Amino acid sequence: MASISAALLLVCYQISVSFCPILSASVVEDLNNLQPPLDFHSTVANNCLMNPSLRYCNYSSTDLPNIFKSTIVADHLCNESKNLNCDALFTKIDLRNRPKIAPLYLSFTFFWRYCPLTILSIDLSNNSITGAFPSEILYCSQIHSLDLSHNDLSGDVPTQSFSPLTNLTLLNLSYNHFSESKISDSPFFERFNSSSFVHSGLLPDHRKFKIKAVILLIGFPIFVVLMVGFLGWLCFRRQDILPSVLKHRHNFTPTMLNAATAGFSEKNLVGKSRGVEIYKGILKDRTEVRIEIYNEKIANQIRRKFVQECQILVQLSHKNLVRVLGWCDNRGLRAIVTEWTDGGNIESWLSGYPPWKHRLKVLTGLMEGMYYLQEQWPEVDYDLRASSVMLSHDREPLISRFKVGEQNSTSKKIYRLGILLMEMVANRRPQEDSEKSETGFIEWMRMNYPGNVENVIDGRVKKAGGGASEQAGQIIGIALTCTDLLTNRQPSLDQIFNTINRLYASSLAFESPNHKRSHKER
Repeated sequence: MASISAALLLVCYQISVSFCPILSASVVEDLNNLQPPLDFHSTVANNCLMNPSLRYCNYSSTDLPNIFKSTIVADHLCNESKNLNCDALFTKIDLRNRPKIAPLYLSFTFFWRYCPLTILSIDLSNNSITGAFPSEILYCSQIHSLDLSHNDLSGDVPTQSFSPLTNLTLLNLSYNHFSESKISDSPFFERFNSSSFVHSGLLPDHRKFKIKAVILLIGFPIFVVLMVGFLGWLCFRRQDILPSVLKHRHNFTPTMLNAATAGFSEKNLVGKSRGVEIYKGILKDRTEVRIEIYNEKIANQIRRKFVQECQILVQLSHKNLVRVLGWCDNRGLRAIVTEWTDGGNIESWLSGYPPWKHRLKVLTGLMEGMYYLQEQWPEVDYDLRASSVMLSHDREPLISRFKVGEQNSTSKKIYRLGILLMEMVANRRPQEDSEKSETGFIEWMRMNYPGNVENVIDGRVKKAGGGASEQAGQIIGIALTCTDLLTNRQPSLDQIFNTINRLYASSLAFESPNHKRSHKER
């Protein structure tokens, strides 16, 4: 009769767990009302005779109901925990992620009091169990592993009750809400590391926490000071390795220039004159640059003016201007950094006798750059000598050698442009950079214009045909009026610009396929 009642109880228990947690109260009530069969006393006696270490040995008659109920719960819990052979061994209680039934099993105090000695592992993690620490499970003093992590347990941990668990090697109380306490006061917990108590409220080693706190209070400020110093060193010495958002835009340090030129090596030295050294460099982002180093010592006032000029020059932006990338203003080094140009200058380019159409194209680009500066930056002066106007790799003229606040008049710039126009037509230049040689060059042009203009035009231009000689003559006429400073006959920049554009468009029309075909037909 008792066995029938037990079977019915198990069925009722399974139904309550699977379908309605509220029925668990009736399950507990049924267990409490359950009485062992008449022969259960002799069964327990025989078991203890065979294995005196069983927890229910040395029982009294009043213990038999709880012993009977514990055997029923043990049989069912063994299967719930998926042990392989519950008839022979019950080695683990595995109720992780079972929030509906884990609290019910914890309420069976009679089971834990007579916990089977075969159980070595208890896992009740991730069940949102609330309330105080379930001390009843510590009756299973033979266990090797206990996991109560990821629950909502609170209150004090019964540290003294852990002492009998001499075989415990794995403990996890993490992610609970226990009252803050120093479990390091109990020698038992020294065998476990801090990972067993993460976010649990427990302090595994109070002394270590004190040491960490002291290290944090002293070490953190030192770390901050060192980091600030390091970032300061990067900002002022090695901006090239900083992210772009942290760099001082356009401001180069000596260390950056030193790295770009391989220590200002001789192989990177491309030019040198009095007080100036010119290097080719490669920045960290692989940009090729021209670095002009100024060796002369200057007063602080002039140095401030130098920086102010550079701050203006880096704002210039036009396809026919050499781009100023930045500057270096250091007590030991003063420099301007510009983009590197591969095409040389106009002076060297003319030595290759370029076609007339290409010369007009260069003059057109040059005029566009001059027009931009006149309209946008009238305070910026520049050098129009053939040796100073650079060429890009695709033969675009690039005005360079800028000066700010030089107050050179427009008339002076037009005069310099006139000299350059003569050089482009004649493919020659004054022998000396002096007023006397320029004057002689201009007079030579005037003597041959307009009657003997063929005498001053480059022979390659005369051979080109297609009206090149006539166009060259018109350029000489413009150039001579540009250099006329006495009669106020100088043309405006707009007039020169329009004339050059018209001549260039005419040369392109002459080279068109339709024009070539009609020329052959004639």
